[in-house]
Amino acid sequence: MVNPNNKGEVIFEDVTRAVQTKKTETIVMDHCSFVVESGKMTVLIGPSGCGKTTIINLIAGYEKPDRGKVLVDGVPVTGPDWERLVVFQETALFPWLTCYDNVMFGPLATKVMSREEADEQAVMLLEKVGLQDFMDKYPMQLSGGMQRRAELARALINRPTVMLMDEPFRGLDAMTRELMQEYYLRLVEESHSTHLFVTSEIEEAILLADKLIILTDKPSRVKHALDIDLPRPREASILMSKRYLELKATVLEILHEEAVKASKASGKADIDIESGLRT
Repeated sequence: MVNPNNKGEVIFEDVTRAVQTKKTETIVMDHCSFVVESGKMTVLIGPSGCGKTTIINLIAGYEKPDRGKVLVDGVPVTGPDWERLVVFQETALFPWLTCYDNVMFGPLATKVMSREEADEQAVMLLEKVGLQDFMDKYPMQLSGGMQRRAELARALINRPTVMLMDEPFRGLDAMTRELMQEYYLRLVEESHSTHLFVTSEIEEAILLADKLIILTDKPSRVKHALDIDLPRPREASILMSKRYLELKATVLEILHEEAVKASKASGKADIDIESGLRT
């Protein structure tokens, strides 16, 4: 993937974030630092509760660090912005709008393009995600996988500089998840945006990533950053390659150590990582 504008670099600089309740304070991440390279697909993976969603919220501007800085293109993040968009685990489509109108909402609200251009882009994106025959359907008339595809189209039409994906395919059945990965890969490889993708699935992480960032158990820091040198464009068949299996073995070894730590700390198995280790 090449970003001709060279925009969208995200820097996490010595970030500490704590969550407070009436009685306790839990440090979610402590002096956490990493770089999300411009125009690349970076994937975050780590034990359950280690702060992956918190990282997404900090970059999106929904939360602020207690210490340290979150920078996008050298500018501190101070709040939400249309150039940093999130696709969440749960569907966020407007139920009163059709699939087409949901995709059209962003560019019309921000007036970044004319209605004619927005229409052209919406139809093109809906065709690319296989929803050309469902444009007049409402979210409740779409399957879970179709809703996910509509949300991808709704986010990408806004041409965000940074696309943030918080386990967007979680909860989908295996076949639907594989289909979503194929659609997403195709869209990402045509995109010039910076992508940060959170997942608990090792197979998905390696399939998607240019760089894989492995987080420790909380308080979270970067345990290891691994360049994924699989060729693009990618298809599911690459999961059978020798290089993929080598990368998977490396990731499994690193994650197993963190899964053991998380299990000892909580007194129970980390379900997310344990399921990932069985892939």
